[in-house]
Amino acid sequence: MLTFIGLGLYDERSVTVEGREALRAADRVFAEFYTSRLVGADASELAAHHGVDIEVRDRAGVEQDPEPILDAAADGDAAFLTAGDTMISTTHTDLRLRAEERGIDTRVVHGVTAQSAASSLTGLQNYRFGKATTLPFPYAHGGGDVPASVVETIEANRERGLHTVVYLDIKVGTGPTGPDPDHEEYMTADVAAGLLAEEWEDALAVVVARAGSPDAVVAADRLSALADREFGDPLHLLVVPGDLHHVEADALVGLADAPRSLVEE
Repeated sequence: MLTFIGLGLYDERSVTVEGREALRAADRVFAEFYTSRLVGADASELAAHHGVDIEVRDRAGVEQDPEPILDAAADGDAAFLTAGDTMISTTHTDLRLRAEERGIDTRVVHGVTAQSAASSLTGLQNYRFGKATTLPFPYAHGGGDVPASVVETIEANRERGLHTVVYLDIKVGTGPTGPDPDHEEYMTADVAAGLLAEEWEDALAVVVARAGSPDAVVAADRLSALADREFGDPLHLLVVPGDLHHVEADALVGLADAPRSLVEE
């Protein structure tokens, strides 16, 4: 059996009760933290809290050399952990399909996602979100600006009156000059706002920082204004709202300190 377990958003306690039980019952436990990570606990703290050994795999160890994970699942019960929800954004469908092809039973234990938390924290209604996008570091796509695909996604959603979740780039194990096992870099919301302000300087945006943590931050303002603020430790994301329902406008004012004049424009 191969059980995919979403750990939630913050620390070793954010996993669901079902996920905790499956994690502790597994014969071997694998994890990856290159697509996202828990902001309140590292792998050693997670392992100590749950009384298990965790084998952390890098991208190559999951995508190019999954055999140790699959062999463990074929011989017993294996768990595979990611932050958030293991099949949302940090998607590992390929690994699950490989297991199924080998006749290995699989199941998914879901965790809270950054997108659902963004809706909950901002008060923006979940069914009014359009396609999400990821804003990469400029060096990661070979340019110095916002990729056309990001601009197109946000514009298409805005034309339909929909909100856009903008995930911010994470680089673990690779940097500007190539592979680097010691490199960790997390785009912050002020940097992202500065990049997006080149396209939409006066557009309303909402920062969500450290969703799921005790000190989560939600802040709404013009992109140009957000670019001049600091929002503390990662992980961060941005939401670019579309048309606002009056309850959503009130929520941004009350929960994110948005200027009333801005949400009413």
